[in-house]
Amino acid sequence: MARRRQRITPEKRREVIRLAAQGASYRRIVDELDVSSGSVGLVLVPLGGASRKETWETVGRGLTLEERIEIHTGLEKSQSLRAIARRIKRHPATVSREVKRNGGPHSYRPMEAQRRARDNQRRPKITKLAANSKLCGRVVDDLRRLWSPEQIAACLAEEFGDDDSMRISHETIYKTLYLQGRGELRRELAACLRTGRARRVKQGRVHSGSQIADMVMISERPAEAQDRAVPGHWEGDLLVGKRAKSAIGTLVERSTRLVMLFPLPNGRSAEQVRQALTETMQTLPAALCRSLTWDQGREMAEHVRFRIDSGLEVFFCDPHSPWQRGSNENTNGLLRQYFPKGIDLSGVSVEDLETAADGLNGRPRKTLGWRTPAEKLSEFVASTD
Repeated sequence: MARRRQRITPEKRREVIRLAAQGASYRRIVDELDVSSGSVGLVLVPLGGASRKETWETVGRGLTLEERIEIHTGLEKSQSLRAIARRIKRHPATVSREVKRNGGPHSYRPMEAQRRARDNQRRPKITKLAANSKLCGRVVDDLRRLWSPEQIAACLAEEFGDDDSMRISHETIYKTLYLQGRGELRRELAACLRTGRARRVKQGRVHSGSQIADMVMISERPAEAQDRAVPGHWEGDLLVGKRAKSAIGTLVERSTRLVMLFPLPNGRSAEQVRQALTETMQTLPAALCRSLTWDQGREMAEHVRFRIDSGLEVFFCDPHSPWQRGSNENTNGLLRQYFPKGIDLSGVSVEDLETAADGLNGRPRKTLGWRTPAEKLSEFVASTD
């Protein structure tokens, strides 16, 4: 004759929940606690049923099944989420999100919440790019044009409007490239990013003291140059090649972010830089030649003569202050996509420089409302006609 199962008590109810949280089967719970399978069901079904061991194990710092059961118990007692959070030593926002994403206070079932959390942690997640070949092709093409993920995302939003299938965040592009990219495609596309790598590394630059005479400091630069209200104010620097023995000159207009490059095939002495810089600035209309801001590099030692030859006022940044030429610093970083570090720049042709400048001047810029420098320059020229 089968022995009579005892009715479940509050203490045994807690033991049922504890064993279930450890992955025990219905049969094991029935045998260990000497209760009926119906009583076990009455306890566990409202919680979401029994849980297998591979389901209740928690990855990382996520909520455990025991914590989810404590949340359910607190909700049954009409306790506040903040009080429940204190008891399980979790942030109230963590408890609030957990309850909200799993049916709310009146429908929360911890076993189901645990299984759902495990599924979300383990299943291979297909990104939007992997699921949409048309969108993926467009993003790949733009990456190969050396556009940044943020530029790509903004232009897609502008072009396709409310068509969600052709819109994507720049974070998703990065995640797809760095986490899910594979083999040659990953290496090829990562090389199209500005840094050419997936992680940032600390960088530093050694600045030496300057002995340039008659410098006019950036503090004396006119307000119209400072607030970028009027085109014609430029920032300049050198992009240095292998072993600092070669260089090209870089110029960025502060208002439109227009880029101009000039070669220095014979060296980067003060005289050579002055001559090349003067020839470059003389190709511009007078309305676009107002001032030039440079760092305290010795290549600008002949700045007084340059000012006489070109008509541009020259201002110098404070020592160790590259942010005072922020547009030019950013542009030099972008130019490394065209002229990587460690190459000899003395052999770079004028055509190569024009290709790089055209590429940057055709890129949409966030600071320009996702218009390109070329478009901004055209607007200025049209307004002066």
